Amino acid sequence: MAEIIFDPTGSTEAFITHLDQLSVKNASILILACDANGFERALLDPVLLACDAAIIGGVFPSIMHNSDKYDKGTLFIGLDESLQVNIIRDISQKSQDRLDAEMQGHSDRFDASIKSMLVFVDGLAKNIGTCVDVLFDNYGLELNYIGGGSGSLSFEQRPSLFTDEGLLEDVFIYAYSTRPSSIGVNHGWKSIRGPFQITSTEGTVIKELDFRPAFSVYKKVVDQYASEPIDKDNFFSIAKSFPFGINTISDEQIVRDPIVLNGDEMVCVGSVEEGSYVDILQGNSDDLLQAARDAAVSSQKAMDFEEEFTLFIDCISRALFLEEKFEHEIKAVYKEGSILVGALTFGEIANDGRAYLQFFNKTAVVGRIGHA
Repeated sequence: MAEIIFDPTGSTEAFITHLDQLSVKNASILILACDANGFERALLDPVLLACDAAIIGGVFPSIMHNSDKYDKGTLFIGLDESLQVNIIRDISQKSQDRLDAEMQGHSDRFDASIKSMLVFVDGLAKNIGTCVDVLFDNYGLELNYIGGGSGSLSFEQRPSLFTDEGLLEDVFIYAYSTRPSSIGVNHGWKSIRGPFQITSTEGTVIKELDFRPAFSVYKKVVDQYASEPIDKDNFFSIAKSFPFGINTISDEQIVRDPIVLNGDEMVCVGSVEEGSYVDILQGNSDDLLQAARDAAVSSQKAMDFEEEFTLFIDCISRALFLEEKFEHEIKAVYKEGSILVGALTFGEIANDGRAYLQFFNKTAVVGRIGHA
């Protein structure tokens, strides 16, 4: 059984106490913490390095416990199975071939008993999409994946991933689990204009759409729908309501969240490929809440095991968009009498055992997790 402790204080002292407490009785610990805790690497690293349990998790803008969202605090999920945690460092600097070689080097610890994979990444790093693609190339459709991107709403990249090698930044971590899982994924955003071809890009930065400066194209559309003209001063507050949708061969678009404006270039959470086609999307509260309900129903229908807890990975920009209505999103997923843990992330990582693994934005991912 999972042993779950929620510490609302988010203090370093409580972190040390609960980590020690859980490591005595559990082989692994999943940690979900809030950025507002202000954890310092110098204080946490000695404790993480000394811990006997396997550790995986991250620091996020907010976390969720049962039916509530918290902007401060820490969740500890003690697991009785020994997770095999793999760490890929310095992902922003590595080629696809190098990432592939490192992941292949971890595969000797993988066997047929593995049913699920927990995956976390520095949400402000480069090459996230490449990491996810390489992970899927190495492990395929035979298991479910769930996780997301860590980070701060300050958009300052700093150490934000928990491992037994310390609190790290610019890393991609994934853990093999023997627990069964069922995953539901949905976003609820609708196209208002497009498609536009991305004619110049670099990593997560969209430079041109249809051979024109990207922001000028985006602004022309968004200004027709937003409450005020979008500019450099209000970019984040307005852009959170108008993401991009990458068109795929399936009906479902992959959402990309523009978060920073640099001149006419827009920085997104997650990579965008040159030559791909995107629509500009818009959402409303009812559609987003229904999408969360649909993700919860999908994960429930796919479940053929006894659920131990729900892992809810939801995008921070959905909470920023829904504001006070976000409590309805959690309640759409939480089932009275059950256990829900989760995080509001910078991008969501998931598939359902049937579709290609993706790095999503602005998407609700509901994972039902069974007993090991």
